[in-house]
Amino acid sequence: MFAVIRTGGKQYKVANGDVIKVEKLVADAGATVTLDDVLMVSDAGKTTIGTPVVQGAAVTAEVVAQSRGPKIIIFKKKRRQNYRRKNGHRQDLTVLRITGIQA
Repeated sequence: MFAVIRTGGKQYKVANGDVIKVEKLVADAGATVTLDDVLMVSDAGKTTIGTPVVQGAAVTAEVVAQSRGPKIIIFKKKRRQNYRRKNGHRQDLTVLRITGIQA
């Protein structure tokens, strides 16, 4: 059984036991979160596609950790103008372990 969920503006295909990194969710490590934006559920050949979400479907997950992504370097330059700007960014992430899919 798997589901396609939407969180943080992105879509993820998940199954029981999967560990995924998503955009930061407000929850402590060890807490349980419920993701209600389920776009599709498939179970033993029976597929349900939502319009846009599947009614009554939910995915539960356990928060494993709050972490940060790799550093992304932003470098701006204009030639012959002595204009150089260097900036960095690290995205806040939440690591989730999928514990259940209710269809």
